[in-house]
Amino acid sequence: MDIRFQRSVDRWAGIPACAALSLWHRGARSLFRRKATHPPKRILVILLSEMGSLVLAEPMFRRLQERFPAAEIHMMLFARNRQLLDLLGVVKKENVIAIRDDSLTHLLFDLAKSFWRMRRAKLDAVVDCELFSRISAILSGISGAPRRVGFHRHTQEGLYRGSFMTSPVPYNPYRHLSHQLVTLADALESGAVPRSKDGSLAAAFSPPIFHPAPGEVENEIAQLHRDHPTLSGKTLVLLYPSGGLLPIRAWPLQHYVEVAAQLLKDGHAIGVIGMPDDRSLAEQLRFACGENSNCVNLAGYTRSVRHLMSLFHRASLLITNDGGPGQFAAMTPMPNIVFFGPETPALYASWSPHSHAFYSHLPCSPCLTAYNHRNSPCDGDNQCLKRILPAEVLAKAREMIASASPVGVHSHA
Repeated sequence: MDIRFQRSVDRWAGIPACAALSLWHRGARSLFRRKATHPPKRILVILLSEMGSLVLAEPMFRRLQERFPAAEIHMMLFARNRQLLDLLGVVKKENVIAIRDDSLTHLLFDLAKSFWRMRRAKLDAVVDCELFSRISAILSGISGAPRRVGFHRHTQEGLYRGSFMTSPVPYNPYRHLSHQLVTLADALESGAVPRSKDGSLAAAFSPPIFHPAPGEVENEIAQLHRDHPTLSGKTLVLLYPSGGLLPIRAWPLQHYVEVAAQLLKDGHAIGVIGMPDDRSLAEQLRFACGENSNCVNLAGYTRSVRHLMSLFHRASLLITNDGGPGQFAAMTPMPNIVFFGPETPALYASWSPHSHAFYSHLPCSPCLTAYNHRNSPCDGDNQCLKRILPAEVLAKAREMIASASPVGVHSHA
């Protein structure tokens, strides 16, 4: 569904629904509320948004498993993100509630099914990982769980999500998202007010590691070379020029073209990756490079996130806009360059030692925040990204390629 339509529904339907749920919980507390189990035996995690956020949430799942080893973890997410969750292996497949959001009909149907699944599960606790989405708050409120943890505005104006979280955690825009999600897990049994006062998290988390099956990477690389023989024996650099759901996050296409042209002159091969809908954008980039045979359009080529990460073992570098691919790359040995501007690396950058973030620190950046539902006030002239110059990116790219292990260049040719 169109993201503007989702925001509109979230506002006009979400606000009265959250208000109604708040009144219900206040009035029915003594009549219908189940007693909380200590420690919780069945915990539902709600994280509907982009796949990249799932990678950043992996430390939170680890924390839940460490603190509540006997608990059964359930997960609710959008169906389009299911493949990455299965790859991470943090939740049993039978405990996943997948919501389709490709149409309003599918969304409403799956939400109705999810209500009954939550009720049948007799949940002890819900951890709502969405920042200020009202749909996830509503799902928490109707889950039947006696404990509900989620981000809360406290005395801030706006961003109303009701008052039915039993363990409200203040959203902190100065802390990395992985740290904040771990705080939600800790808040389940915290007695402090606010709940986020208990611990101190300053250390970086290591990204989860993608473990391919025996022979999987070799087979996928061999197939890639059969499909695109021009890539054999060459250092491969992957580019992801799409902004995904939020085009304002995209580094200018012409900047990508300039970097790609120079890397082709250096003798490297270029692969432009993306979803099937990105094929025309990838073709523009390929055509702008003079239709060089060493620049191939791989948008829509990969069958799944797993397939994509197998191909990451073949490449020596990924250059990407902020989004899922940069987070997936952090799960592999491949170096990557990620562009930030509308969003900040302070909250969303990977902690992989192989990752480098470019960020311009303009006064208006970041402009996509939890406080505006990622609805930027920018007129489309994203200077925060345009001022990241191709020359400096090219210099960093050459440096990272030179220091990268030559995995897959000759051994799979």
